[in-house]
Parts: sequence; structure tokens; C-alpha cells
Amino acid sequence: MGERILDFSFSSEEDAVRDTARRFAQDKLAPGYLAREKEGKLDRALVEEMGSLGLVAPNAAEEYGGFGAGAFVTGIVMEEISKADMNMGYMQIIAPLITSILERNAPELARETVPQICAGTQIMALGLTEPGAGSDAANIRLSAVREGDVFVLNGEKTSISLADQADQIVLFTRTGTVEEGAAGVTAFLVPLKSAGISVSRFEDVGSMSIGRGSVIFDDVEIGADRMIGGEGMGFKAVMRGFDFSRALIGIQCLAAAYASIEETWQYITQRQAFGQAISNFQGVTEPLAEAETKMAAARLLCLQTLWLRDHDMPHTAEASMCKWWPPQLAFEVIHTCLQLHGHNGYSREYPHQQRLRDVMGLHIGDGTKQIQKMVIAREKLKQYGGWRRTIAIRNIHAVSYLR
Repeated sequence: MGERILDFSFSSEEDAVRDTARRFAQDKLAPGYLAREKEGKLDRALVEEMGSLGLVAPNAAEEYGGFGAGAFVTGIVMEEISKADMNMGYMQIIAPLITSILERNAPELARETVPQICAGTQIMALGLTEPGAGSDAANIRLSAVREGDVFVLNGEKTSISLADQADQIVLFTRTGTVEEGAAGVTAFLVPLKSAGISVSRFEDVGSMSIGRGSVIFDDVEIGADRMIGGEGMGFKAVMRGFDFSRALIGIQCLAAAYASIEETWQYITQRQAFGQAISNFQGVTEPLAEAETKMAAARLLCLQTLWLRDHDMPHTAEASMCKWWPPQLAFEVIHTCLQLHGHNGYSREYPHQQRLRDVMGLHIGDGTKQIQKMVIAREKLKQYGGWRRTIAIRNIHAVSYLR
């Protein structure tokens, strides 16, 4: 067998992008992480500044304001941004997902909208989940009835991130019959200031600066020219994108955990008990050593998944692994860090409690761990010849999209 070299180093270009993201994150984002939760909204000026550096959607074409970068580079940016403020890191999930959907399926809409997304002047939402269609996303009911060159929209989307802040929404509607399932789903790009649209906001325990709510459509008219991917092609247009966003979510959560664990290593060398630094006690350091080990493995899984995507290799199972395990691991690690800070960790003056609450929502959004394990099992059964399509699992790739 020939020699195989595993190279885990970044290229000079990747290092440059990472350094830009790191400086912006640490200088501009980290100091306001706790304050932005109290404000309950994103700082649009910071989003635009991030856009001016090309960091909102690095994957977008250079002509639109991105780097024309791959999934791996987007992950590098996500890691640095989310380490400082994982809620601002949501921009590196929603913007790359929607720009890739538009560039691939609606070139004219992409030319109009993607430059604004990259610049940070347009914040986007994804409208998939409904009151009766979460994990069974192909069962959506929001109707789009064609009247000439116009579609009339009626129905409700719920659990929509940025519902009361986004400028436009990529909306998935029912143009066919319910019995058609995914084949009757059509996507549109809809301005959220359109007549007939009303939004509400939920009272959640975390991700306050992102927010989540319902969007109601009451006889909303949208032109056929706002269609994405053709009639009946909406589900196909978005599904491949979820393998991208799931890997990014894994990195997003791990980055928050890395921030907590770095702060905790520093804290235990300074905190005194029984006449010495508590870092001298194995009961303090061993949980951190275990956390570092597991997080290193989880991070490599996420980066490998993005690398596979960049090389057009199968990565659906790996993406689902990224979605269920790293968020769970991040929650556990942040909780450990909070406890090791003692009574200080329980205070709202420290960021661990906020990271814990912010990570919690990502156990659900973009597909629960139960759904992800089903996807992994499906992909493995395909590999070993044991996959059988049944009614019970016909929508196994559907998702519950909280974020």
C-alpha cells in the first residue's frame, strides 16, 4: 500500500480567515455576549460589520460578497464566532444554508438577495416547522394556491428562529395534496413585511438574542417569480443543506464549550481552597481532562464531515452524528465547568449559565437526537443491504427545525 499522510494543518488562506474571525469575535462579540441576551435581539450593526469582513456567508460566491469558500472554511469561521457568542454564530448557519439554497436553485433570486445576506443587511429565516409538522416536515400544511402569476399563502409556521427580526423567510408551502408528501412542497422567498403577515415571539429559556416565534400568513400574495427550485421542488431544494447545517451546529456548540473549559482551566489555577490552588485536586482536573478528550474527538468528527462535503463524498450519517452528540457533549461540559466554578458559576454574572441555556435548544433544533440516530441507522442499513422503506419511516430525513 502507498504511503498516506494525514494532514491536520490549516492552509495559509484558512489561517488568514480564522485570524480575521478570531480578532472580530474576541474584540467585538465576546464583551457583549451577556448584554445581548438582556436586549433580546441581535446587534444589526455588528452583523453588518461581520458581513463587511466576509464572515456572514463565507461559502457564497465572491461576486456576492463571500469568499467562495467551502464548508470546511465556513466551519472555521463558525468556531471562532461561536466561541465568543454562539448566538451570533447562528448567522454562520442560516446565511450559508440559505445562500447555498438560492445559488443552487434560484439564480435570479440569488443575484438579488445573496449580496445583501453576505453584507449582513438582510437577515433571513427558514420557514419549515408548523404546529403539526416538526420531525414529520414533509407533512406541512401551509397552503399556496396559484392564481395566475401569484400564489396566495395561508397558514402558520412555528418555532421559527429570528421570526420577529428577519427581513425575509425561505418558506415551505403545500402546493400539492397532503397525500403527495414531499412531492407537493414548494419553496418561496417571502419578505416578512408583506401584507397579511403577523409574527409572535415565544418566551424561551435560551438564545434570547435570536428569539423564536410563529409567523402567520393570512391571504398573503407572493409572485411566482419568488419560487425557489420550481413547483413541487421545495423539499428537494433544502434537504441537502441540512447535512451542512448539522455539522455546523456541532461546531457551534463545541465552540461554546471550549470557551467555558478555557475559562475553567484558568479559574482553577487561581481559586484557593485548603491553602492551595484547587487545580492540585484530581477531583477538579480529571473531569476537565475527560472533557478535553471527548471534545477533541467530537471536533474532529465535525471537521471531517465538512471535509467530506467539500469533496462531494457521502456525509449524511456523519452530519447526523455531529447533530446529536456534540450538542449533548457541549451541554455536559459546560455544566461541569459551571459546577467547578462553585457558587460563582451559578451567578448570571458568569457566562456558563447562559451558554448552558443557549446550547440546550440545539438538542431539538434541526432534528432531535432521536431523529438523527434514525438517520444514522438508515444510512448504515443501506450500506449493509438491510434498508427497507416503510410507511412508518418514510420521512426519516424530515427534521424538527427550531433554529
